Amino acid sequence: MTSQPPVPTPDDLTCQELVEAVTDYLEGALAPEDAARFMRHLDMCPPCHDYVEQIRLTIRLAGGLHADRLAAGERGQLLALFRDWKRA
Repeated sequence: MTSQPPVPTPDDLTCQELVEAVTDYLEGALAPEDAARFMRHLDMCPPCHDYVEQIRLTIRLAGGLHADRLAAGERGQLLALFRDWKRA
C-alpha cells in the first residue's frame, strides 16, 4: 500500500512564495502555521524540495569559505557570479 501525496488546499504556498520564504524557513523565523504550509508544499512539490536541499548544501559548503583563504581574484569572480546569476 503506497501513501498518497497531500491534497493541495487553497491556503497552500505557491512555488514562488516558497522561494521567497526559504531564508526565513531555514533560519527558523517562520510562524508555526507558515512553517507548516512550507512543509506541506515541500511534501507535494519535488522540485521545491530539491531546491531547498540545494540551498542547504550551498549554505553548508559556503560556511567553509573564508575571504582570507581565497586566491587573488577569486573573491571578485564569486561576487560577479552572484551578482549576475539572474541574467544567465
